[in-house]
Amino acid sequence: MRKVDLHTLMRALPFAKVPEENPEITGLVQDNRLVTKNSLFICIKGYTVDGHNFAEDAEKRGAAAILAEKPLNVDVPVIVVRNTKRAMAILADMFYGQPSRKLHLVGITGTNGKTTTSHIIEKIYRDASRSTGMIGTMYMKIGDETLKTKNTTPDSLTLQKTFHEMVERGVTDCVMEVSSHALVEGRVHGCDYDIAVFTNLTQDHLDYHKTMAEYRRAKSLLFSQLGNSYPQSRPKYAVLNVDDPASKEFEQVTAAPVITYGIEHEADFMAQNIVMDAGGTAFTLVTPYEKRGINLQLAGKFSVYNVLAAVAAGYISNVPLDSIIKTVEQMEGVRGRFELVKGGQDFTVIVDYAHTPDSLENVLKTIRQFAKKNIFVVVGCGGDRDKTKRPIMAQIACKYATDPIFTSDNPRSEDPLDILCDMEKGAEGQKYDVIPDRREAIKAAILRAHAGDVVLIAGKGHETYQVIGNEVHDFDDRKVALDMIKER
Repeated sequence: MRKVDLHTLMRALPFAKVPEENPEITGLVQDNRLVTKNSLFICIKGYTVDGHNFAEDAEKRGAAAILAEKPLNVDVPVIVVRNTKRAMAILADMFYGQPSRKLHLVGITGTNGKTTTSHIIEKIYRDASRSTGMIGTMYMKIGDETLKTKNTTPDSLTLQKTFHEMVERGVTDCVMEVSSHALVEGRVHGCDYDIAVFTNLTQDHLDYHKTMAEYRRAKSLLFSQLGNSYPQSRPKYAVLNVDDPASKEFEQVTAAPVITYGIEHEADFMAQNIVMDAGGTAFTLVTPYEKRGINLQLAGKFSVYNVLAAVAAGYISNVPLDSIIKTVEQMEGVRGRFELVKGGQDFTVIVDYAHTPDSLENVLKTIRQFAKKNIFVVVGCGGDRDKTKRPIMAQIACKYATDPIFTSDNPRSEDPLDILCDMEKGAEGQKYDVIPDRREAIKAAILRAHAGDVVLIAGKGHETYQVIGNEVHDFDDRKVALDMIKER
């Protein structure tokens, strides 16, 4: 158990007014329900809940001190700071012994491809006999143990605690997805990244960021936070997709050496002579020193970009190129990312997380390269999220698929029919069907498909739930599709 006295811990916060009492702190907690004896309870103002309202409960549960943004009527020491969320990141880093400095830490940001790229990089390290950890959309991993996570990028306290546990368990390399929300909200403050990777930037999260300029600025923070020095014992690198215009801005804001990858423009790591079909993709890998042939089990141009980013990160992490190539050629994909559903049918069924205009277009373009006949796409848009992308998603579905079916995704608090009306505005004059019930929409696509057709079920990928109103329902696109194939 880690122990730090309150006065020593508070030295990390400039000008913090600390009471004379100096209790021993054995844990940092922001959820009053998790307070144990001698914890420091940190009051965080959330979007719906204010932690200050639970200070008395935290005291009753054994909190030794409380960090707050205002004075509180409790009998334990209260340290008042301007911003508890910022202070939490600083204190968590100190309390857990600055654990990210003891890891080789890779952060990946971008609209699409973060999950797949992180899995490939983690596998490259693991196959090179390194002990790995991973944090992302689907789960956290510490060695071989898999843990649940609520957000793509957890809060700063959870992150530092997780890094500390990784170090304690012998992890040497950690790969994590870094969302734009996390960057803006300071969740990754205290994370000492060695490599920052950029995948791409396309429209998403405008309900939060409002404009693409703000969204791009949020992503740039990962690269500006790589530091302003060049420690030879621990070099920093920015790995950028040279084919994406946002990379120019990211190159300007980072002091770190820039490593580039791409297909269309000259880069340090390039893919040439790309040939793809339903079974995979072949290309010539061009590195700064040599060319090598690559045969992927992954399909699509977007997969080539993900692999290039991973190859670049592995290469500058001193993993031998032969080992990198062996790993990427063995990768069979990530759950819910262009995942084939096989039930003995004579047509192709694919489940993919594509929930942005760019990702949907990329997946459908890939399918068009190998589809022999009709292309069905079952697609919806999430409620309480960026409304401007809804007609665009519908327009793309109609442009690249022969049989688009619009349905519900996670409607959340919105009326599913209102979301579908927004989608239909982008499909005026086009042929499409509207089936609000997602299960029935998947069933319709599979029942209508014939030999040689392709059915794409887009938007939810690995998710095993559907959020309707305030209720979370069990729903797995892959399981539903397999059930319908069997029923057929």
